[in-house]
Amino acid sequence: MQDLGGVLRRLGTRSTSGDRPPDAPLDGPEPCPRCGGRGWLTADVPVGHPDFGQVITCECQQRDMQADQHDRLLRYSNLGELARFTFELLKPDGLADDKDSVKKFRNAYREAEEFCARPQGWLTITGPHGTGKTHMAAAIGNRLIDRGHVVFFAHVPDLLDHLRGTFGPSSDVAYSDLFDQVRTAPLLILDGLGSHSTTPWAEEKLRQIINHRYNAELPTVVTTANSLDDMDELIVSRLRAPGLGRILELRSTTPEQASRVGHIEPQMLQRMTFETFDARGNNPNAGQRASLEAALSAAKNFAADTDGWLTLSGNTGVGKTHLAVAIAAERLSTGAPVMFAFVPELMDYLRYTFGPESPVTYDRVFEQVKNTSLLILDDLGKEQSSKWAVEKLYQIIVHRHNARLPTVITSMMEFSDDLDPITSRVQDPSVSQLIRLDAPDYRNKQRRPAVRQRRGTRAKPAG
Repeated sequence: MQDLGGVLRRLGTRSTSGDRPPDAPLDGPEPCPRCGGRGWLTADVPVGHPDFGQVITCECQQRDMQADQHDRLLRYSNLGELARFTFELLKPDGLADDKDSVKKFRNAYREAEEFCARPQGWLTITGPHGTGKTHMAAAIGNRLIDRGHVVFFAHVPDLLDHLRGTFGPSSDVAYSDLFDQVRTAPLLILDGLGSHSTTPWAEEKLRQIINHRYNAELPTVVTTANSLDDMDELIVSRLRAPGLGRILELRSTTPEQASRVGHIEPQMLQRMTFETFDARGNNPNAGQRASLEAALSAAKNFAADTDGWLTLSGNTGVGKTHLAVAIAAERLSTGAPVMFAFVPELMDYLRYTFGPESPVTYDRVFEQVKNTSLLILDDLGKEQSSKWAVEKLYQIIVHRHNARLPTVITSMMEFSDDLDPITSRVQDPSVSQLIRLDAPDYRNKQRRPAVRQRRGTRAKPAG
């Protein structure tokens, strides 16, 4: 890796005299017909002209100097094979199919091109692996090199390895030289921030690099597949600095599978309210109707004062989810946060967060579920009953029980005398109210009266 100062001193200089006498024969292409291969000439102007007798650089020499400068800039940039990554090869719509991600990518593409026209401030490009972050960052670097800017590209894990390597006896570059070269590069591209091993030493070096560039307001481009909320607070404060930093998202940060976790569809919130809950049920007997009325009353009281737990149990179609969504709608109307999770989907998403394509970490999602202000667990017991799923649910429920965090549970489970760790907490009268809805399935209402069969005729078999 070359010394930055030396590179800068040599960028605009080249000998015009060459390494041979002007009249020496050339091997290869014919010499320039204008200057005869000398690289310079005197202006062909009449006596008395201001340029008369002046030596000027020939166009062929200017082209060679520009090409030589570009080559040296490219060698210094450390882009290597990424020199082929250009805006022309980058699809303006990105690789995702959903409209939100396409819109985000188009916006990022436009802002990246604008940054090349005026390379000032900081640009942070975020998105899952495989969304084109490195390509876009390299395209920025290559375009700026074409325009004569000095750019240095560094993949963060490799950079930290090189910095560690400078302490070795066989290193041909001093640590201070390499460190200063990165800190003071006219334009620095840090690719893969957050993918390095998070040792105290590595975090300290990155902080020093980023803090120096922030204070000096040196143009910087950063790419990361990590959520900024999970990264070092000092570094993130620099990336998000008002007036200096811009964040570009290449893809929606929540994949389709994740978008349902914690979110309630607007149609459900409009349809499942306390006003639309029919406590008369589907021709229930007196006891069944009483259970519906008790559940409605308990749900309304809980929505007004979310203290403790409310568990609604019963067979399918009795209105458990309806009441849970109605509680959420009431709380959301006051501006209170609510996390609604269909338990089987929640378990699937927690497993998904272990994959490399996940935009969020398992720990982050798990902590969010455990500590959210109001958690609604819909259809507890319908999840795949693996040991892992049982353990995760146990950890969530035990934590929320110990912390007395407001929780609503719907389930088809009986929660009988079989006191497993989850059931015992649901039945705890100091925290939880357990309401059993014993009523006929709403969905099995007959839409029209049955036709009586005439005597002496047989029913026609269904077609």
